[in-house]
Amino acid sequence: MKKLHEFSIEIFADGADRAGMLEMYRNPLIKGFTTNPTLMRKAGVTDYRAFAKEILLDIKDRPISFEVFADQFDEMERQALEIASWGSNVVVKIPVTNTRGESSDKLVRRLAQASVVLNVTALMTLSQVRTSAAWLTGGPGGYISVFAGRIADTGRDPIRMMAESVKLLQAYPGVKLIWASPREVLNLFHAEMAGCHVITMTNDLLKKLSLIGKDLQEHSLDTVKMFYEDGKKAGYDLRKVAAAAAGS
Repeated sequence: MKKLHEFSIEIFADGADRAGMLEMYRNPLIKGFTTNPTLMRKAGVTDYRAFAKEILLDIKDRPISFEVFADQFDEMERQALEIASWGSNVVVKIPVTNTRGESSDKLVRRLAQASVVLNVTALMTLSQVRTSAAWLTGGPGGYISVFAGRIADTGRDPIRMMAESVKLLQAYPGVKLIWASPREVLNLFHAEMAGCHVITMTNDLLKKLSLIGKDLQEHSLDTVKMFYEDGKKAGYDLRKVAAAAAGS
């Protein structure tokens, strides 16, 4: 089994909790960060601009993605240009379409030509990967986020598609494929096997990386101990129930 230091894929921390982001920033294993409006809302962020600028005071030397939150392309463009101005390590996330399913291709092309580093996000088909890579041509490079975890949620195995996407992007130097929305640590191995450049992982998943290669007999025993200790802490006692039943 591969050790973490043997992986060629880069790991980006996915989240919008400031304390969690700074905790992962202290980990040299983490090569970048991604956020989105859903993660920000979940973390209780109410002022988008203030949150982003505050975290950028601490995270200056690794890429960090912030997503636009408009639905009209002209407003997406305005937001993208402002977000890009916040720091040299800022990557702007643009959804592959708006909520009406209209392609973001022209906007991506304009922003790429304006030297904005982009992360085209929420892709789930090989056709979208092919088109998005072409949109980014002529720009400073960037990322394409394929939501492999959400593809897997539909009962489809994403590994083959991700491997095909990697091959497709060989014709587009500077454009990296992200395995997004992983569901388990095993997906890190899947993404590495497929040749993906980056995988995003939440803090919960990142904290499980220490389990890689753990002896399964030991893991089994630790699990038994966890169940036992939780039962004790909860104060469960069926003897009391039996005694009460006998006295009634």
